[in-house]
Amino acid sequence: MTPIGLHRRVRAGAVLALALLSGTACAAQSSTQTTDAADPGIGHVHGLGVDPADGTIYISGHYGLFQVRSTDTARRVADRVQDHMGFTVIGPKTFLSSGHPAANDVPSGGSPHLGLIRTTDAGLTWSTVSQAGIADFHALAPAGTTLYAYDSQSGQVRRSGNEGQGWVPGAALQVIGLAAHEEEPNRVHATTPEGVQVSKDGGLTFAGLSGSPLLSHLDALGKDDLVGVGADGRVHASADGGATWQAAGRLPGQAAAFTAVDRQRLLAALQDGTVLESTDGGRGFSVVYRPALS
Repeated sequence: MTPIGLHRRVRAGAVLALALLSGTACAAQSSTQTTDAADPGIGHVHGLGVDPADGTIYISGHYGLFQVRSTDTARRVADRVQDHMGFTVIGPKTFLSSGHPAANDVPSGGSPHLGLIRTTDAGLTWSTVSQAGIADFHALAPAGTTLYAYDSQSGQVRRSGNEGQGWVPGAALQVIGLAAHEEEPNRVHATTPEGVQVSKDGGLTFAGLSGSPLLSHLDALGKDDLVGVGADGRVHASADGGATWQAAGRLPGQAAAFTAVDRQRLLAALQDGTVLESTDGGRGFSVVYRPALS
């Protein structure tokens, strides 16, 4: 007889694998997507962030970068329809992203991959940093001036020591998300369909993190402070680098995106595009944005 715990882990692993495939499918669609007269909305949510310049919450989605204005209003930045796959806030009005331009903006015979792009005006304009036409970074994790990324095109984790201008290839791995912190820049955690894995050599090699819950998303708040969410929506936190974990509250559904602003403030997006916020370390969540029903 198969143990119940194994059944649960297999089901959870299947959910994480579907999450990985969902992101890949979004990437494939964007190169052939055409813009209808009707606004397509946000689409699938890929990332969340808070601009420290003014506290605005940003949603990176399949059809653009959006500012949350109220619980029922999210405004597309610069009216630009662009698929933001990887997304992270690295400073006031300064974000990094990757993904795909709108189909109409891809030159005939050109590549649909933006590589790594950067904005210093909160998404109004973007400039290319590196890997244009080559890389499609589905996950970005800054650690000071060190930057980790997962490139869906090569299937590799990559590491940069100068905020993405140059890259060192790392391990080949199926990655859902990455987490790193400037206090330990050579260490990076990866959520995968097989469980959380950790690298202590800058992403060159990874090993399973023993005793970790099966997480779909993970963020690092310090050298040993980790917080993430499982395939079942349960929030888990560790204060010792993942040796032990404490469960907190639970989201009302599977997370599509997750980020920890600080130890108490967490943001999560559900698969339907609803964005939730916790101000007590994940014990409870409230709605900060809910998309209109189609």
